[in-house]
Amino acid sequence: MNLLNYYWYFKKAVPDHICDELIRYGLQQKEQRGVTGGYGNPSTLKKEQIKDLKKKRDSNVVWLGENWIYKELHPFIHNANAQAGWNFEWSSSEACQFTKYEKGQYYDWHSDSWQQPYNKPHDPMSHGKIRKLSVTLSLSDEKDYKGGELEFDFRNLDPGKDSTKICKEIGPKGSMVIFPSFVWHRVKPITEGSRYSLVIWNLGKSFK
Repeated sequence: MNLLNYYWYFKKAVPDHICDELIRYGLQQKEQRGVTGGYGNPSTLKKEQIKDLKKKRDSNVVWLGENWIYKELHPFIHNANAQAGWNFEWSSSEACQFTKYEKGQYYDWHSDSWQQPYNKPHDPMSHGKIRKLSVTLSLSDEKDYKGGELEFDFRNLDPGKDSTKICKEIGPKGSMVIFPSFVWHRVKPITEGSRYSLVIWNLGKSFK
């Protein structure tokens, strides 16, 4: 799918006090190992599975679902969807992922979407839908850590050429980037400090 814009950002969109509250609240919750597709419940992983997982991803997460978070962020998602020219039809959001990256942690190249829609008859909010729009909100300021850059790979633009780009626009605390969930991206390893972010995936029926 060719797009005019592969991501849309808002610098310092969310006030510092809200970012601080999200960090405070997230750190109070019980965290778990961040996983990627096919690994299942992180609490039941065996040593070999954890070793294999860490080749792809090493981070800690907490799941948040408070309505006020969606109320705060949804207007930006609607705005980006229109301003970027995507105009994707979406109708619901998954749980928010509060993510903590410490020194040495990272998330290698991946995309958030897949071709087959969710098959969850017990969950009408996601059943039959796919991830269409991904959101990353920077809760930390770029001065709080080194490394940990969010990098995109627009690999379908011109295969064979270097098509990567670091998203420097979301360095300042409270900045947000929205992008189609099929766009490849990664979080580079943290070399110093801690990076906190909030990720939200927004769902809709499959593209026609």
